[in-house]
Amino acid sequence: MQAANLQLLIDAAQEAGEIAKRYDGRQAKTWHKPEGAGPVTEADLAVNDMLERELRAARPNFGWLSEESLDGSDRLKNNHVFIIDPIDGTRSFIEGSDTWAHSLAIAEAGEVTAAVIYLPRRNRLYVAAKGQGAMLNAEPLQVSNNAMMQGADVLVARPAMDAAVWKETPPDFKRGYRPSLAYRTALVAQGRFDAMLTLRPTWEWDIAAGDLILREAGAATSDRHGAPLIFNNADPRLAGIVAANPKIHAQICDALAPHDGVR
Repeated sequence: MQAANLQLLIDAAQEAGEIAKRYDGRQAKTWHKPEGAGPVTEADLAVNDMLERELRAARPNFGWLSEESLDGSDRLKNNHVFIIDPIDGTRSFIEGSDTWAHSLAIAEAGEVTAAVIYLPRRNRLYVAAKGQGAMLNAEPLQVSNNAMMQGADVLVARPAMDAAVWKETPPDFKRGYRPSLAYRTALVAQGRFDAMLTLRPTWEWDIAAGDLILREAGAATSDRHGAPLIFNNADPRLAGIVAANPKIHAQICDALAPHDGVR
């Protein structure tokens, strides 16, 4: 069943890419969501409409959680749920960048078991199924083997490096950044960066697919407090994410201050 579910997500992600590429993000109709929740474009909605129609038809007994769909409590009754970000990195899409991604996952009893992150403009298809490893364009993924937090290459936004976030002096990271959280997780799974973290409340659809791809590539993942990431919650926001190989992950979690710090 996992293989069939993964293939379903792969096919859907590739179709999503074809739809999204029909739009020029710089010319696409754009709206701003209420309460500062960010922009959404006609491309986001077109991709979401296709995904919801086709994925729910293929698995009618699965719940549905998507950034661009009205959420409700019905999904909490389902053992399986789709967790979808139709276009992760919408601001990048609007700017005409190629670093936006489609992020598709299936969670079972709170754990992601099939996942796809697809960057159609870069032809990068990251996939994973539980217990079957993670792949980029059919090549196995493996996280970096760097054992030292200090000097590590880390994808992290500036607010997470504030001194108040850390027990002592913030680590001496070589800091990188990508607007798409899904792409950040994929790059760590690929071993191109040693770690990624965000400490703000984080929507499930931003990191669900990346969580499995990371773990299947040998990473450890958690929220900012070191707790496992559990999906399909009534409030679909998690307490951030910390992801790295197990040695660096443990060092980062130990170095973080035991309070929220970043809001």
